[in-house]
Amino acid sequence: MSVETLEKRSTVRKLAPRYRVLLHNDDLNSMEYVVEVLLKTVPSLTQPQAVSVMMEAHTNGMALVITCALEHAEFYCETLKMHGLSSTIEPTE
Repeated sequence: MSVETLEKRSTVRKLAPRYRVLLHNDDLNSMEYVVEVLLKTVPSLTQPQAVSVMMEAHTNGMALVITCALEHAEFYCETLKMHGLSSTIEPTE
């Protein structure tokens, strides 16, 4: 038998790169509005999580909203921006 037939062929699945959706603090929108927009934009967020994200952004200037695939991250970021919130995405390391 040749070495080639003895070698097991394996396919290595690469995970799609993940991206962080970040919410930046602003002084224009009310806290209630920010929570409302987060809940509408990111369906997987619960009310307490949305409040926590809003408070972290308010206190620290920025907060992690969600980590997801690029397409979803772009959609969430753009939707937050369309509602007047400041948002960016960055790749996870």
